[in-house]
Amino acid sequence: MSTLPTFANTPEPPYYAVVFSSQRTDGDNGYSQMAARMVELAARQPGFIGVESVRGNDGFGITVSYWKSAEAITAWKADVEHLAAQEVGKRAWYEHYELRIAKVERAYAKSPT
Repeated sequence: MSTLPTFANTPEPPYYAVVFSSQRTDGDNGYSQMAARMVELAARQPGFIGVESVRGNDGFGITVSYWKSAEAITAWKADVEHLAAQEVGKRAWYEHYELRIAKVERAYAKSPT
């Protein structure tokens, strides 16, 4: 995962956003390596569009992944390697998390000049 936040290159709507907000536990405990692997794996999934992710020094982070369809999200959730990472996350990496899925119907931007 990149150390600097970047914008995902999203298409014209509609598409879907998975918003994952989390509070990390103390220590890395293999989290950084697994997070990078999950982005790499997600990028290979049919229907994946992109991802944006930030985390503060206090351990609170938000990751938004973008998908072409609800079916693509369901397939990603069921990926065997992703399921294993989810279990470790529940047990070791996240003090609290919330996940929201939304359909993006409109999008606006201001591009750099």
